Amino acid sequence: MKIALTSVIVNDPSEAFSFYTEILGFVEVLYQPEAQIAIVASPEDRDGTALLLEPNGNPVAKEFQQAVYAQGLPVIIFGVDDIQKEYERLCELGVEFRKPPTQADWGIEAVFEDTCGNLVQLAQIG
Repeated sequence: MKIALTSVIVNDPSEAFSFYTEILGFVEVLYQPEAQIAIVASPEDRDGTALLLEPNGNPVAKEFQQAVYAQGLPVIIFGVDDIQKEYERLCELGVEFRKPPTQADWGIEAVFEDTCGNLVQLAQIG
């Protein structure tokens, strides 16, 4: 068994699709804006786990999303080989970081706003 698809609750799937593809560099798996369906994947593993950018139209989903955000918790972690390089690339594209690359016990982490109501963590293990 492997993870085929996982979801991240977002304010607007179309806006999230633009951010995740144009800024983060993910590739389109499926995009149907009229149905509020946006699925992306890593360009490094196009056939790997896909990410469903799920609309927060359900009151429970919206409440969960807002509570996690208010607590400053990232909803997803993206692994990178060179966090400093990725940090600089994303800063140049206007991404707002809450936490710059910072040494942790397990490696280096950074946290940014995804412009869609979430915090996302970058992680360089090691």
